[in-house]
Amino acid sequence: MGISIIGAGNVGMALGRALVGRGEVVTFGVTNHEKYRDAVAALGRDASLVGVDAAIAANDIVILAVPYDALPALAQRVADWHGKILVDATNPLAPGLNGLALGTTTSGAEELAKLAKGARVVKAFNTTGAENLGNSAYAGGKAFMPVCGDDADARRRVLALAERLGFDAIDFGALNAARYLEPFAMAWIHLAFKQGFGRSFAFGMLRR
Repeated sequence: MGISIIGAGNVGMALGRALVGRGEVVTFGVTNHEKYRDAVAALGRDASLVGVDAAIAANDIVILAVPYDALPALAQRVADWHGKILVDATNPLAPGLNGLALGTTTSGAEELAKLAKGARVVKAFNTTGAENLGNSAYAGGKAFMPVCGDDADARRRVLALAERLGFDAIDFGALNAARYLEPFAMAWIHLAFKQGFGRSFAFGMLRR
């Protein structure tokens, strides 16, 4: 079994490139094949481009790498997800990157879980930029990647996937911890775009 990625923009393509580079078979699901055909073809024979429904059906792990506003329709596209792992790599960004559209008492991931019947939702790959998702290597250590979700097996599998991509994968517990991870993503976005740090940095965890 491979991994499906819904969306082939910056985040989806970065994750797909990194996964294929580590021997995974990746199925991209998009609505506009012409737009992404060449980019997916350049990844080689372990990457394929199909429609959204075909990509959802293809694998047990489905990474959602689309704008947050697209999640409700995607979640309800399937009447019953039958235990598939939905990896939410999105953030509910307010217009102009001016904070989040929701939070404190809920999160984008929790709202997704309410709509995606039968899915095991895991929050991951949302706290850093596409450049780091495509290449997590830093001379100073491993980049930090928190993962949360209510299903322990689903969380374990996504943690293993993050580790395979070279991240310092941290078990953040239940899905409601996404209430912390989505604002944490804003810290990276704020530094990158508002404070002029650019995209070539990542957060790490120090341990004694």
